[in-house]
Amino acid sequence: MAATSSCHMLFFLAYAARAGFVVERYLDEAVGIMGRDDRGKVAIVSVVLRPAVTFSGETLPDAAALADLHHRAHDHCYIANSLRASVTVEPRAA
Repeated sequence: MAATSSCHMLFFLAYAARAGFVVERYLDEAVGIMGRDDRGKVAIVSVVLRPAVTFSGETLPDAAALADLHHRAHDHCYIANSLRASVTVEPRAA
């Protein structure tokens, strides 16, 4: 979970900086769920990322921009793309 969370955060921070947003704080409470996978083996079958981001500065993202940042970060996170488990991002209020 930590690696997936860190990967998402790094892409999120890069996209936020490119868009001119200043991230003051980024905190994620990632959760992993274990169960049996499609092969019947015990595995992490689901990862849920729950990032809470605080911005500062003159330009703050609206809800659409924030959703886009998370979407792009999730889409480009090579760790999430490498997992057999599903990865869901559920942003929280900061």
